[in-house]
Amino acid sequence: MSSIGSVLATLLLLFELVMVARMVLDWIAVPAGGGSGWSSRARLLTHRLTEPVIAPVRRVLRPVRIGSLSLDLAFTAVFVAVLILRSVALSL
Repeated sequence: MSSIGSVLATLLLLFELVMVARMVLDWIAVPAGGGSGWSSRARLLTHRLTEPVIAPVRRVLRPVRIGSLSLDLAFTAVFVAVLILRSVALSL
């Protein structure tokens, strides 16, 4: 594995972890009524880090409404793309 591939894979892993944190914090905020304190600040930080990547994808892949539930396909697509790109970077 080249050094460029390992650095890229590490950056993608960090982004993947931030996306997982965003997902968990979003799940926590729903039953808590929006959250407050540290969870609100952490949620804001994860959104600021991931939204520049997710927002352009969301313009193409709109969230799907299933009754009162909304499934964000853009988040899922970016998450899968990060997983694929990370495996490609590891093979460089």
